Amino acid sequence: MILTRLWRALAISACLLLALVVLQDGSAAEELTGATAAKTLIDAGRFKEALAVLRPLLENDVVETNTLFLFGVAAVQASRQPGLADEERETLLDDAIAAFRKILIDRPGLVRVRLELARTFFFTGQDGLARRHFERVLAGNPPAPVVANVQRFLSQIRARRRWNMHMGVAVAPDTNIGASSNERFIYIFGLPFRRDAESLTTSGVGISVWGGGEYQHPLGQRVRLRLGMDASRKEYSGGQFDRMLLSGHVGPRVFVSRTTEFSVLGNWRHQWSANEPDSFDLGGRLMARHRINRRLTVNGRASWYDRRYRTRKFLDGPVRDFSLSAGWILTPTIRLDSSVGYGRERPEAMRSRSKSIWLQTGVQVALPRGFTVGGGGGVRWTDYESPWFPNTPADEDREDRTYNLRISVHNRALTFLGFSPEVSLIHEVRKTNAQLYDYKRTGGELRFVRQF
Repeated sequence: MILTRLWRALAISACLLLALVVLQDGSAAEELTGATAAKTLIDAGRFKEALAVLRPLLENDVVETNTLFLFGVAAVQASRQPGLADEERETLLDDAIAAFRKILIDRPGLVRVRLELARTFFFTGQDGLARRHFERVLAGNPPAPVVANVQRFLSQIRARRRWNMHMGVAVAPDTNIGASSNERFIYIFGLPFRRDAESLTTSGVGISVWGGGEYQHPLGQRVRLRLGMDASRKEYSGGQFDRMLLSGHVGPRVFVSRTTEFSVLGNWRHQWSANEPDSFDLGGRLMARHRINRRLTVNGRASWYDRRYRTRKFLDGPVRDFSLSAGWILTPTIRLDSSVGYGRERPEAMRSRSKSIWLQTGVQVALPRGFTVGGGGGVRWTDYESPWFPNTPADEDREDRTYNLRISVHNRALTFLGFSPEVSLIHEVRKTNAQLYDYKRTGGELRFVRQF
């Protein structure tokens, strides 16, 4: 009798436990069944019916990755059906972008999801974003048919691109706005002279805005005419350190092959300092781009300007620079960038003539939970062709060495209208043999960057 009662108690307990497990896993089982049914409907080309099955599953507290993926695929395929109103098509594509993006926030290394996101951006006409993700797909070593398909998309992007617009805003605190030396004395023939307090470093918080656009008009199958303008402005309290730049360019862009192109552009630039016109540049630049393989792209640039100052006429003269940069997409989540360059300025004043060599490198990594972190650094060597007495000895030419370090972080999950905040920290140091021209500065930026 006792064993019978014990057996009944154990049986009742097991039933209660099973019921609890069923209740807890019911939503998961329901989602699994719904996803299976949706997959069958998608394979049969019944995309709207698949969406009807999948939409309720997206309301669960936890949504499986496969469910999100199937929903995105069904939405994209439904948007491609004929007879849809433009508004409905845009809504479906936006829903697909949101689904794929949610997956990549936690699992940025999923190449198949990134491929579908790139296709969706292509269908919405966001070619810059589509190209960026297609290039990352290629870095994931996809099968040959996928590579061929991606290459076709990239060719179509290149063929149809017309307008390109950009804009942004940032809050920029800086410990040394004017890049001034904090030395309190200058020594001339061994005698100390105290500097005015207002000549020392000044800190502050600035507001930076920038924007621009370009239109490319087809002149033939392989040639486009580029016309563009850019503008930027940075403001600090008092106006002493305000800066503004306005520039424009025009010239042909030539596609040599599927992997190689170059542009020859005429350029002008007008700069303002402290809200007063400062200098005007007129010249041109040559730009070239070549994709070596799926992961590595190199860019070359050469420019020449004739610079004229409004008041400081002794600085008038030619400015030249040459640079070579490379972008290596190591994996779909890691990108490396580096550049090396040479520049030369030949103003009328002998003491201001200089030549520079610089090296810059950086890395960006997409992490789980939506975080993207970046870091980089560089160095610039600038040598002048004459002494800077009394800042340097009379027989010693000025030599500068400038070092910079930058780190940044943003979270892809925090977005508003496709943009998310990015926080950057920049530290810069100049070492020189010229008194009063060394400095240290640490600045930051809170800006908004476009995601996916």
